[in-house]
Amino acid sequence: MGVLELSTILLCLASVFSLINIRLLKLPQTIGLMVLALSLSVLITVLGLISPNIFTAVLEITEEFDFSELLVNVMLPFLLFAGAMSVNVHELLKDKWTILLLASFGVVFSTFAVGTGLHWLVSQEFLGLNSLGLSYVDCLLFGALIAPTDPIAVLAMVKKMNLPSITETRIAGESLFNDGIGVVVFLTLLNIKIDGVENVTISSVGGLFLTEVVGGVALGALMGFLGLKLLKYIENEHTELEVLVTLSLVLLLPIISHHFHFSAVLGVVVMGLFLNQNIDTDKNEDGLQRAMGDYVYKFWHLLDETLNAILFILIGLEILAVFKDFQSSFILISVITVALVVLSRMFGVSAAIKLLSLKYKFEKNTALIISWGGLRGGLSIALALNLPDSIGEGKSLILFLTYAVVLFTILVQGLTLKKIVK
Repeated sequence: MGVLELSTILLCLASVFSLINIRLLKLPQTIGLMVLALSLSVLITVLGLISPNIFTAVLEITEEFDFSELLVNVMLPFLLFAGAMSVNVHELLKDKWTILLLASFGVVFSTFAVGTGLHWLVSQEFLGLNSLGLSYVDCLLFGALIAPTDPIAVLAMVKKMNLPSITETRIAGESLFNDGIGVVVFLTLLNIKIDGVENVTISSVGGLFLTEVVGGVALGALMGFLGLKLLKYIENEHTELEVLVTLSLVLLLPIISHHFHFSAVLGVVVMGLFLNQNIDTDKNEDGLQRAMGDYVYKFWHLLDETLNAILFILIGLEILAVFKDFQSSFILISVITVALVVLSRMFGVSAAIKLLSLKYKFEKNTALIISWGGLRGGLSIALALNLPDSIGEGKSLILFLTYAVVLFTILVQGLTLKKIVK
């Protein structure tokens, strides 16, 4: 099946599922679409018991497209850029140290807490998972891919919560940046896994980490600055040209980042924030003039919603590939791991806010809202699918655990977040 046929199927499913959700389910869009895609996967599985050819055919179609490649290299840059375009940059800059500490400390702490806990669990004989041969680095890789929250899912939920402006900015900003930090930590650990722990030095790991982070941020700032000057030159007179410029920049940055081994994720976010900042005063009702016309923001909002719909349908359908190597012993460890992931995030966020509260003011229960609002999504699944086959049979467990955490955070935390906020 070609790209055109797959794209047509996904867009048709997105349209039909969106209509069903709006008219019948009335759930938040991202959750409703994923519930319907999961239901379709269950239906296909049931039909597969009657006619195995049906399940095999759908599984082959699902495995034809590379979910990891599609998300990380195609969809993610557009979604993150659109997310950065929706953030209040002025609020973000006022609270930059809070967001940076939450994004960095939270991800690193959660990576090691979850990784260490999982390594202890798989070494216990009563679970019968010793034979999978998961090393400590393998478990840390799982900790790294599940630590960052999914900005796409988080932003989609936060926009509808009527939170105080500062709290909304903190949640959105932390989610955008911990995504980039999480990918960098994952790639650093993956490099250790591939090269072998014995061949890795502290300087090489530090150099790789700094290259990814500093290089990504610097490239994003440079392209954002140049793009801002170009958009200012256009002066909102030619909307279609502004759209073309932003599209070109989002496509170009990952290519340059890949060539120099910079973090494209951080680069796209920083570039989006640069282009989203205001460039003049006394122009509109807020006393500020944006670098781009309203139609550019509307275009990126539309693209964000469309890609979001496709992404969560893909997450729901990808379960067919994840569960093909299912073992009954995975259920117990997945329950424990979900609790471990949620608790480690709560502790990491609470510790950071406790420290920051010495200087900054926080709304009551901010730590609880930020922690419970830490939804995981497509990025975690894409990174899990991208794990090397050298992990062996343990890869099927990591995939299952990743899916369990993603489903719990989106379906349980996502549906209860509004009540917790109230």
